[in-house]
Amino acid sequence: MDIEDLQTFVAVADAGGISAAARRLSVSKSIVSRRLFRIEAELGVQLLARTTRGAALTEAGLTFRDHAARATAEIDTARDTLLPAGALSGRLRVAIPLSLGPTHFAPVLAEMALRNPQLHIHTSYSDRFVDLIAEGFDCAIRVGYLQDSNLVAKRVGPISGKLVASPDYIKAHGAPEKLEQIADHQALMQGMETWQFMDGDKIVTVQPQGRFKADNATVLAAAAAAGLGIAWLPDCVTHDYVASGALVPVMMRHPVPSAGTYVVRPPGQHPARKVRVLTEMLIDYFASNPDIWGRED
Repeated sequence: MDIEDLQTFVAVADAGGISAAARRLSVSKSIVSRRLFRIEAELGVQLLARTTRGAALTEAGLTFRDHAARATAEIDTARDTLLPAGALSGRLRVAIPLSLGPTHFAPVLAEMALRNPQLHIHTSYSDRFVDLIAEGFDCAIRVGYLQDSNLVAKRVGPISGKLVASPDYIKAHGAPEKLEQIADHQALMQGMETWQFMDGDKIVTVQPQGRFKADNATVLAAAAAAGLGIAWLPDCVTHDYVASGALVPVMMRHPVPSAGTYVVRPPGQHPARKVRVLTEMLIDYFASNPDIWGRED
């Protein structure tokens, strides 16, 4: 049984359809269909029930999917052991935040590609919350505070931030000084997130309200500088604004707790070696560049 056929079946099973799997594998739908046909013909059972919405695993497909996934993982491991000097091969799909990825993470991925000529790195830059399992990513780099999930996370470095507003906004609306006053201000947010602040040794969660939202930190910084409201943003995004006086830190009596940068991956007993290597490279990168986020003491 061909290893590509097995990998294709696992991709279809995880993506929930032939079209989604074809996009994930960067091949045509006809190629995916042919590979599925070969597996089912060889096994003599139907693994997928085709529907108008995609493809659902049959009972046999559910059983075979786990075996196929383990087999392909073992083959990938075997290939890695045969490569010289621990080189990596295959494909690594990484989801990266658009706000910070091109400037802060792209150099690490470029270095990883240079060190591993047989490794194909596919990156997706977006500030939306990517479903790693449904969309077939090996891992993602995430910044800030992690939401509760079944994903496995490894912290690779710190990130600092603060609440900021423009001088014009503060002149017109004042600056919040107490936690309860945040609800009286226009908050610039990425979604329906909560904000956290330190109150002595305690972390207090606040639910901000606002009419301007964007899934990109750079856009929120520009909106804050325009006087639309207050925003919780990383220092690396607001550094130039604060240095020029276009934005002013507020709520300094209640700083935001330290956040982090993480590599997150789907749950599994052991992470793929390519994910481990990327994680180690990011840890080294942050250790060698302690001021990468433009932190202000």
